[in-house]
Order: sequence, then structure tokens, then C-alpha cells
Amino acid sequence: RIAGLGDVAQVDPDLREWDYGDYEGRTTTEIREHDPGWTVWTDRVPGGETIEQVGARATRVVERVLAVPGDVALFAHGHILRVLAARWLQLAPESGRLLALDTATLSLLGYEHETRVVRNWNEDAFLLPTPL
Repeated sequence: RIAGLGDVAQVDPDLREWDYGDYEGRTTTEIREHDPGWTVWTDRVPGGETIEQVGARATRVVERVLAVPGDVALFAHGHILRVLAARWLQLAPESGRLLALDTATLSLLGYEHETRVVRNWNEDAFLLPTPL
């Protein structure tokens, strides 16, 4: 069972991480040595996906989630989840830059009345302390 949501899990290729192309495996600091001021949110990724392409994937996921009655749990990498949250809120994909997201955290998107909202974001209180 996955998070108490049933026995069905599906791999969704639209939830794969951003294709970083030629920058795969390089840190932002390394990239900025050759391209000062570069960010994944506002600049091209040579040989990789554009923000528009990542946003289109996130939009498709949101549309599929909206068609499912009940709760849905999604698991993915940080950048795509940030874009997905922006699209859930009906914001531009690049608005994901405003939603810092740490590794291994939980976030909850939902509704307040009929309005799509972020119910909880970047929650790590469930994590157990690391033993010394």
C-alpha cells in the first residue's frame, strides 16, 4: 500500500526530473563559472528541456490528477515538483523558483473551498533524527 491510498502505483513519465542536457551532473556554481548569473528557471539548458517543456509535462500531470476522484500521492524530484506546484496554483512554470523544496520532504496541495492552494509545503517534521 502506498501512503494508505491503495494498492495501485503507476509510473508517470511526465514526472521525470528536468532534462538538464549538457549540464547534467554539474552544480549551479560550476555552470556559473562559464555562464555567470545562470539559473535553470530563466536560462536555457543546452541540449536539455526548456521551462515551457517542463511546464507542459507538469500541466498534463495536474490535468490527470484533477480527473481522479479522491486523493493522489505523487513522488518525484525537486524541480519538477516545484513546477507542478506552480501549475497546480495556475501560475507560470517559472514561478516554481519561488517554492524552495528540500530533499525527502512532504508537501500537500489541495483546496480551500474551490480554490487550489498549498496546504503544506516542504514539511520535514516526520523525519527521524539522525543517530550520532
